[in-house]
Amino acid sequence: MDKDLKQLKREFLEYMEIEKGRSLKTVENYDRYLERFLSYSNLTDAKEITDEVVRNYRLWLNRQYVSNKYVTRETIDKKTQNYYLIALRMFLKYLVRRNIVSLSPDRIDLAKIPERSIDMISEEELERLLVAPSGDDIGALRDKAILELLFSTGLRVSELCSLSRYIDLKKDEFSIRGKGSKIRVVFFSPEAKKAVKQYLDARTDLDEALFINLSSINKSENVGKTKRLTSRSIERIVKYYAIKAGIFKKVTPHVIRHSFATDLLQNGADLRSVQTMLGHADISTTQVYTHVTDTHLKKIHEMFHGKHRKG
Repeated sequence: MDKDLKQLKREFLEYMEIEKGRSLKTVENYDRYLERFLSYSNLTDAKEITDEVVRNYRLWLNRQYVSNKYVTRETIDKKTQNYYLIALRMFLKYLVRRNIVSLSPDRIDLAKIPERSIDMISEEELERLLVAPSGDDIGALRDKAILELLFSTGLRVSELCSLSRYIDLKKDEFSIRGKGSKIRVVFFSPEAKKAVKQYLDARTDLDEALFINLSSINKSENVGKTKRLTSRSIERIVKYYAIKAGIFKKVTPHVIRHSFATDLLQNGADLRSVQTMLGHADISTTQVYTHVTDTHLKKIHEMFHGKHRKG
């Protein structure tokens, strides 16, 4: 007896978690995206997934809106629509692997989306941000270490949150487990290493986490509980120091990650190396930085363009 699509979806999610090693968050996202397709199509048999069904589904996705009590409407943008299509394509690839007859995954093309813009701060703004935490109290030392380590390594904020205090400061590098459980090596700058050492020397608690919520150290109700900072907490810290540094743009940990990448490329690093240090699976993700780092093109334009014209 053929399995219905609901059961196949469950087995696909188990396959993604166990055999492909995807994180629980990724599996939850696949579940949500595929459930939307199954709810829309009301199909039960894999053979029923056709070009026509997918075409109508794409039209439906493109015309959806989220409504609330104020009757506001928000379309699902092209990038988000692609997440739904990627999940469906991955599911169809799984069916091929199982020799289950269905639509070929190659039949699903993604929507074209505008080139992603990058939120940037200038070198001068970055320097003001990095020196914004001042003083020798443990809070300032922690926040200085956070900012310096973000710029030194290009870590994602979730990766920064996961770090252990037992990081080896005798070395100039350490390993981090990133997206898809892939391990990569990142590097300490002298400034980051110094900032982390000063912060750890000031710590008196025994919590395993590198970056902790200092206000909870002496609270009896938190005994035995981790005090590890969350991504949201670090975002608030970065925002606070950006305002303190007089930066009126939106500054997030990801903006510092952008600064890390552009700094390397502007100083001559090759794209493949930057891709590896950022932990990008696809080099096209890293290529988004190239249009803001080709400063030599501007110089060439200034040197050679329009010289025949009389001023």
